[in-house]
Amino acid sequence: MKPLFISFILCVHLFSCSQNKKIYNPQDNAKEKIDSIVIAAQKEHKYVLLQIGGNWCIWCQRFNKLTEENKNLKNIINENYLVYHVNYSKENKNEEILTALDNPEQYGFPVFVILNEKGERIHTQQSDLLEHEGTSGYDINKVTKFLEEWSPKIIENKTLH
Repeated sequence: MKPLFISFILCVHLFSCSQNKKIYNPQDNAKEKIDSIVIAAQKEHKYVLLQIGGNWCIWCQRFNKLTEENKNLKNIINENYLVYHVNYSKENKNEEILTALDNPEQYGFPVFVILNEKGERIHTQQSDLLEHEGTSGYDINKVTKFLEEWSPKIIENKTLH
C-alpha cells in the first residue's frame, strides 16, 4: 500500500510542477533584453508590455496562461505589444531596472509596465485591479480594457486630439 501512495504523491507533484511554466528567466540581462525589445517595437509600431514577477508567483502564472489561452486577449497583445517578463526573485531582483521604472514592485506581483516605442514608461498597472472579484482569476473584461486603453492606436489618437 505504501508504494502505491508514494507513487500517487509523486504523480500529483510532477503534474503540479508541470503546470507552472517557467516564464521568467533570473539569468536574463533585463536591461539588454528591454533595449532590444524597444528597438523591435519601434520597427513594428508597437508598445512594450513588461510583466514583472517571478516563476514563484501563482498570479503571474495565471495572467500568462489567460493571455496565452484567450484568443481575443492574445490577438490584442500580438497586434499592439511586445511582451517581456522581467524577473523578480531572490536570484535576481532586477533592482536597477525597477528603480528606473519608478519601483512598480510596490504594487505587488505581477505588475505591468507599458513602454512606448521610445522606451518611455507611460503606464504602470496593478494586477489586483484586474482580478475577478470573489474568484482566484482575472476578469477578462478588465484585462481587455487595460490592454486596449494603453494600445498605441488609442494613445496616439488621444495625443492627436
